[in-house]
Amino acid sequence: MKKCENMILYHYTDFQALDGILRCAQLRVNNVLRMNDSGEMRHFMRRLCSAIMKRLEKEGDFNRAHAVQNLFEEELKKEYSAFAACFSFHRNDAAQWERYGNQGRGVCIAFQGRLLQKMAEGALSLQTVFYQNDLTGHPMAETFYLYVKGRTDLSNEEPGIKKLMRDAWICSVSFKHPSFSSEKEMRLVVSPFEKENFDIKPCYHITKERIKKYYPLDLNAMCRKIGVPFEELFTEIIIGPESTQSIPILQDYLRDNQLYGLTEKVSLSDCPLRKFPRE
Repeated sequence: MKKCENMILYHYTDFQALDGILRCAQLRVNNVLRMNDSGEMRHFMRRLCSAIMKRLEKEGDFNRAHAVQNLFEEELKKEYSAFAACFSFHRNDAAQWERYGNQGRGVCIAFQGRLLQKMAEGALSLQTVFYQNDLTGHPMAETFYLYVKGRTDLSNEEPGIKKLMRDAWICSVSFKHPSFSSEKEMRLVVSPFEKENFDIKPCYHITKERIKKYYPLDLNAMCRKIGVPFEELFTEIIIGPESTQSIPILQDYLRDNQLYGLTEKVSLSDCPLRKFPRE
């Protein structure tokens, strides 16, 4: 994972989510299966297996490579879900505005990456999204290879293997197709395995069409835990290029919610989103 010292991470969203983050001090982590096709998590596991097997086969260790294949075939019979909040390294980016910023009518909230990293402990982890299909160079492939290379017990119930599989599933949450590599994304991930260290109760958002599950992270409590003021978590609030939101009204909103330090951090995007005439 990249070092987050002095790095800014940008969260593109809508104004309802901004209200939840700033007024309610709550960051929602949503089901990853709403972001990725569930197949991408499983595709990561298959590609990871392939990378480990290729390395073993290259050394002539075919029996161990076959054992690794059996391990992953058994593991892929299981189903896991995880939850995440998404960020980008790109500031004021047209693609991000259109995909995640309510088609440019939303807002972009800039977070201090180093503070998010300090908050990411226990069931929480801050992960750089990996976009390559060939996982030969992925740290998880190296770790897994080194472990199985020195073991005779290669079963899914062996404690070390179980931990590696858990870690691999967690990494799979931050895997996307290479065609999305321009997004330069990071994710704040809630592990699906560390529930004993995660005492936040899930919430449900009910719409006319479905029920959505999410976990509300208490940003005030997380800031207190690392000893920083809540407002220090944010470096900038950018109003979308297609938004009708005025800067003075947003500043009034911030002042009325005692977020005085953020009033001078508001700006208006100058991103020239391309317009297509309707036919």
